[in-house]
Amino acid sequence: MYQYRLALMLGAAGLAGAFSGLLAYAINHMDGLGGLEGWSWIFILEGVITILVALIATFVMVDYPSTAKFLTAEERSFVIETRERDEAQDEEHPMSQQIWAAFTDWQVWALAMVQASITTPLYGITYFLPTIINNFGYSTSFSQLLTIPPYAIATVTILVFAHFSDKIKLRSPFIFAGQLIALLGYIINISNAPSHIKYFGTYLCVIGTYAVAPGSISWLANNLRGKYKRAVGMALQISVSNMGGAAACNIFRSQDSPRYLLGHGLEIMFISIGLIAILLIVRTYKRMNAQLDREELLEKEKQQGQNDGWKEEGGASSTCSRATRFRYTL
Repeated sequence: MYQYRLALMLGAAGLAGAFSGLLAYAINHMDGLGGLEGWSWIFILEGVITILVALIATFVMVDYPSTAKFLTAEERSFVIETRERDEAQDEEHPMSQQIWAAFTDWQVWALAMVQASITTPLYGITYFLPTIINNFGYSTSFSQLLTIPPYAIATVTILVFAHFSDKIKLRSPFIFAGQLIALLGYIINISNAPSHIKYFGTYLCVIGTYAVAPGSISWLANNLRGKYKRAVGMALQISVSNMGGAAACNIFRSQDSPRYLLGHGLEIMFISIGLIAILLIVRTYKRMNAQLDREELLEKEKQQGQNDGWKEEGGASSTCSRATRFRYTL
C-alpha cells in the first residue's frame, strides 16, 4: 500500500490542477469584485482552503501505526513488523553510517535520474499547459477550462497505477508504461498534427507523468534498508529531481510558439533517458537478487548441516535470516 498512500498525496496535485483551471476561469470574472484585482482572489481563496485543510489535519493525522484506525489489524501488524526490522538494521548500522551510505549508494542517484525524467516533463506540462492549449487557437478563458479534463483523468490514473503496482509488488513496469504514454504525448505535440490531435496529446503528457510520479519514489524506498538511509536517500532523490523544475520553467519560450520544438524536444530527451535508466536498473537488480538467492541457499545448506543443539543456540541468527530474505523490488 506504500505507493497508493503516496499516490493519494501526490494525486492531490492532479486534483489541484483540475480545480486551478476552473478557479482561473472563475477568477477571470471576479476582477474588481470587492475592490480587488483577480490575482488577489487567487491568494485569498487558495489560502483559506489551505488553512482549513491544515486545521482538519491536526485532528485526523496519527503518530503511530498502533493508533491508526484506518489500518486493519493485519496491516498494523505488518507495519509494526517492518518498523522492527528497520530498527534491527539501525542497531547494526548507526545513523551516521546510514547517512553516508545514502550519499554513496548508486540506487539513490540512479533513481534520482529516473525521477528527474518524470518531474521535468511534469513541471513543464503543468506550467505551460494553458499556454500550449491557448496556441491551438482557443481563448484564454476557454483554455483554462480545457486544462481540467487531463488533470481529472490523471488523478484517477495515478491511483489505478499505484493500486496495481502495490498489488503485484512491481514498480518498473508501471513507471516504464507511464513514461511511454507521456513520450507519445510529447511526440504528438512536437509534430504538425491538427490542434484537436495535439490536445489529445496533452492528455497523454499529463496522464503519463502524473501516473508515475510516486512510482520511482516508492521504488527507492522499497530498496533502501535502514530508516535513516531511506529518509536521506528519498530526500536526495526528490531534491535532485526537482531541479528539473528549474529547467522546465525556461524551455517553453514564447518565440518557439506554437510548436515549442525546444521545450517538447527536451522533454522527449528527458523521458528517453529515464526509459533507458529503468531498463539498466532492473537488469542490475535482477543480478543482485540472484546473488541474494545464492547466499540464502548457502545459508540454508549451512543450517541443515548443524545439529539441533547448535540450532537452539543460534537464535541470534534470525536477524541474518531476515536480511537474507530481503529482495530488491523490480
